[in-house]
Amino acid sequence: MQSQHFDVLIIGAGLSGIGTACHLTRECPGKDFAILERREELGGTWDLFRYPGIRSDSDMFSFGFRFRPWNGLKVLADGPAIRQYIGDTAAEFGVRDKIHFGVDLADANWCSEQRRWTLQATDTKTGEPRNYSCDYLISCTGYYDHHQGYTPEFPGIEQFTGQFIHPQQWPEDLDYRGKRVVVIGSGATAITLVPALADEAAHVTMLQRSPTYVLSIPAYDKISEILQKFLPERWVFRMARWRNIKLQRWMFKGSKRWPKLMRGLYLRGVRKGLGEDFDMRHFTPDYMPWDQRLCAIPDDDLFQAIKSGKASVATDCIETFTAKGIRLQSGRELEADIVISATGLKLQVLGGMTLKLDGEPVEINRKLTYKAVLMEGVPNMSWIFGYTNAPWTLKADIAARYVCRLLNHMERNRQKVCVAVDREGCAEDSSVMSALQSGYVQRGNGVLPRQGTKYPWRLLNDYEKDAKILLESTLEDGILQFYGDAERDRSFSLGAQSVAS
Repeated sequence: MQSQHFDVLIIGAGLSGIGTACHLTRECPGKDFAILERREELGGTWDLFRYPGIRSDSDMFSFGFRFRPWNGLKVLADGPAIRQYIGDTAAEFGVRDKIHFGVDLADANWCSEQRRWTLQATDTKTGEPRNYSCDYLISCTGYYDHHQGYTPEFPGIEQFTGQFIHPQQWPEDLDYRGKRVVVIGSGATAITLVPALADEAAHVTMLQRSPTYVLSIPAYDKISEILQKFLPERWVFRMARWRNIKLQRWMFKGSKRWPKLMRGLYLRGVRKGLGEDFDMRHFTPDYMPWDQRLCAIPDDDLFQAIKSGKASVATDCIETFTAKGIRLQSGRELEADIVISATGLKLQVLGGMTLKLDGEPVEINRKLTYKAVLMEGVPNMSWIFGYTNAPWTLKADIAARYVCRLLNHMERNRQKVCVAVDREGCAEDSSVMSALQSGYVQRGNGVLPRQGTKYPWRLLNDYEKDAKILLESTLEDGILQFYGDAERDRSFSLGAQSVAS
């Protein structure tokens, strides 16, 4: 089968992939590119997850694209609205026609002699092979397995006679009306599900092993609503984006600098939402703010569901499942018709695709990342990896713009290959997400690339600094190596084979 060749291939048609494609269209108009997507529709995460109440856990003004700001007043948008936003963006910038749907990638191999990537895939519908090649490869696949979420091995699960569900595989025909529901977990998925289910279920219990910081924010942006009456719409929403980015950065920096003060402020907000009589142990974590992600809720919706009696919280550990529900270590039994395991993600890089250099597999979990955009020792490849301590798209946006700078620089200087080389042995044992203590991060430590001892191999997780470095600093810094003429290409080929081995 003849391979289809492109200047650039983007893997993934989610928020990051569509954003990167739009930047290529805007900033590298001469590049011929395509987007390879396993699913049959764009949207990525927002097409995959279909559970009740699915919404963003970041405000949409900073979660949306800088080049096409979110222009609604709903702060935490629901899944369908986000899918629509991604689709409308793709249509506006003419990138939807660039998407090849139903492409299940198996591996990508860099050939030093040909100075290109070759990708082997199968058609998800027919099973037939589909082969591609490109000069530059960009991964926009996120960091978790789309095939399955993480579910612990619950003791006695085989005894349970009700329905057991992970939100990542939500049944379209699930009827929870009048049912007793237990949601296991305390993260963003759990706190979204509980109020969404509570209106129609008989009762919803959020069963958590430990509490999470929960922050209530306004569901609608009343400030922007008022400003729209006096100012052009594009000004209003750009101002809202700027304002919210600054506010989020202040909250994160404040949490790290004055953790006890900020802890008190967050807990005071919970107390206000739940009332003085509520047992605050259910919402008082034993760690400091931003050791794990904060969870945002719109207009106290979780707290209102609890105060109404339609929902409740149990903080305990599971002893065993029973035929009728879950018995806790305290001896209490939660009866349930439906149990939802909102227990997190299973981490995965590159969408499960195998990466090779001259036929030799790359051990990604032993690699560093350069400026969190390029992978050490891997030529002509970038991965777009967003923030975990801020809206994902903030970092994805500037990372994509950096890649465009890099591609334009290589074209101007007639350079065919670029590769980041660590000559000082900067790798640490911890992963690039080690700043978070969340369970899914700790479980995935052996899958993710390594953290470095110093920049550019160490993540900053600082939007202001990252933006300045990625968008303004010199590209030729002595660490990022470029190759163009035949003599240097031969030396690179030997170096690549050495790295691969």
